[in-house]
Amino acid sequence: MATTHEIKATARNDEGKGASRRLRHAGFVPAVVYGAGQAPQSIQIEHNTILLSAKHEWFFSSVLDLNVDGKVEKVLVRDWQKHPYKLQMLHMDFQRVDANKALHVKVPVHFLNQEKSAAAKTSGVVISHNLTEVEVSCLPKDLPEFIELDLTDLKPGDIVHLSQLKLPKGVEIVALHLGADHDIAVVTANSVKEEVEAPAAEGDAAPAAEAPKK
Repeated sequence: MATTHEIKATARNDEGKGASRRLRHAGFVPAVVYGAGQAPQSIQIEHNTILLSAKHEWFFSSVLDLNVDGKVEKVLVRDWQKHPYKLQMLHMDFQRVDANKALHVKVPVHFLNQEKSAAAKTSGVVISHNLTEVEVSCLPKDLPEFIELDLTDLKPGDIVHLSQLKLPKGVEIVALHLGADHDIAVVTANSVKEEVEAPAAEGDAAPAAEAPKK
């Protein structure tokens, strides 16, 4: 059963930049909830709640229970604005979720057992994670918090493509519906050959400069 993550918020009536500034000074994050055929609603959330939640990857890739004054709605984080240098969230957008409509969400990939693979144990092999998240399509009830990729059997020269990811039931990768050209590499294990400059052979030395003519 999927883990439930609840975010508590309260409705707000004040609009505009001035109201948003006052909210931030009071320790709140102004936000908007929209979608599912309903009117947008302005809300406010305690900044510490957002700051702590944003440390977890589920906050940005899972269906959340947004509790606004006791009324709970299923939502996704769709946009956010951070301060350019302070540890401060300035604004957030949440999208309501329709239980009967498929979502398109980017989900993180967890790489498992890489250190146990033959590729990791081979000198001169570089393992690259070309993708760390993939966009999936599924109903809200089937949305995974992450996708696991077991690299135990990874060997030098191997390439793991999107089509090789093991997905939960009801979950599809969006890119694979666009054609074979979009079945890109998630992980590669390439051998890197160190180039060594060969010493100059005898007789190959550069000719001495000619003495100037008198």
